[in-house]
Amino acid sequence: MDDLELHRPLIGQQGSRAALNTPVLVLDVEAMERNIAKMAALAAGRSVALRPHAKTHKSVDIAHRQIAAGAVGVCCAKIGEAEVMVDGGVGGVLVTSPVAAPAAIVRLAALAARAKGLMAVVDHPDVARAIDAALGEVGATLDVLIDVDPGIRRTGVASVEAAVALAETIAGCAQLRLRGVQFYCGVQQHLEGYQQRAAAITERTNYLRGVIAALKASGFSCPIISGGGTGTHHIDMTLGVFTELQVGSYVLMDRQYLDCALTPDDPAPFEVALAVDSRVVSANHDALVTIDAGFKSLSTDGGAASVRDGAAAGAAFAFMGDEHAALIAPGIGTALRPGDRVTLTVPHCDPTVNLYDHYHVVRGGTLVDIWPVSARGRAR
Repeated sequence: MDDLELHRPLIGQQGSRAALNTPVLVLDVEAMERNIAKMAALAAGRSVALRPHAKTHKSVDIAHRQIAAGAVGVCCAKIGEAEVMVDGGVGGVLVTSPVAAPAAIVRLAALAARAKGLMAVVDHPDVARAIDAALGEVGATLDVLIDVDPGIRRTGVASVEAAVALAETIAGCAQLRLRGVQFYCGVQQHLEGYQQRAAAITERTNYLRGVIAALKASGFSCPIISGGGTGTHHIDMTLGVFTELQVGSYVLMDRQYLDCALTPDDPAPFEVALAVDSRVVSANHDALVTIDAGFKSLSTDGGAASVRDGAAAGAAFAFMGDEHAALIAPGIGTALRPGDRVTLTVPHCDPTVNLYDHYHVVRGGTLVDIWPVSARGRAR
């Protein structure tokens, strides 16, 4: 049985979260709404636009709530995610990874022909020309940003000179319109100390200023300067270079960001809205119990999950295979019995969400709705 068959009858029943089959992805909608409102207010106070990254939540429902709170659109990492958002009525989509494969370029052109406010990044002249040709075939135009490498050598032009050369190529493409630059410092987002992170971002932002200055000196304006993230949002707003922020994880939060001091005065300004509910399936040892959430239920790239409720907060978490994990603490095998519910804070929200078909939306202890993870698996 799928989520809807299992859990639709529980919607609206008082305390129905306790009856959910586990493991299950749970979304505290009130915490999420407060996160959305708080980030929107911070951005408005700094006159910075928000284009939140939908690769975090992959949800049309959440994207619409972010836009209703003032966001100018959403970001998508892949063309498949963008197609889902556009088909769900979400406007202002920016594809933040270069679209380079021939089949993907055809899809991008088709999407540009029907999507309001679509943008994409480019980082190579050959790709810019290929996209331009595909757009010409369908009679569409596309706004583009130059993706600037912040130093991690993943994507983006590798120098100031390359940025100017690419801008010149784009200027020669009839179907493309250059709107600015993208600059995402992914490595720096998770530097745990605020001062260390601020120093690193300040240095990288100075490089970005040089790119922007060179483009302007060559006659290319940059009305959109897009980038940043949850880990650096406070620093980015203070430095005042970005016109819009691509914050993502703030809406859900995870253990990786809880380990970071996000602002100098408040290390954790956003609430954890995402959880995985699990259950004890074996309790035959004094210091260890086994739960039903393993590799298939939680991302592994961000380390271990942490206990939020239902067991001792200091219990250690250890994966024990595809289906299981252990919680380890003195006396835990006596304190918990098979069937007991344990709520986990996930290590990394983006890939964890991608493991599930639905969010189980709760208010307090009551299931109030079930939302699809709309763009789950749209990696191409």
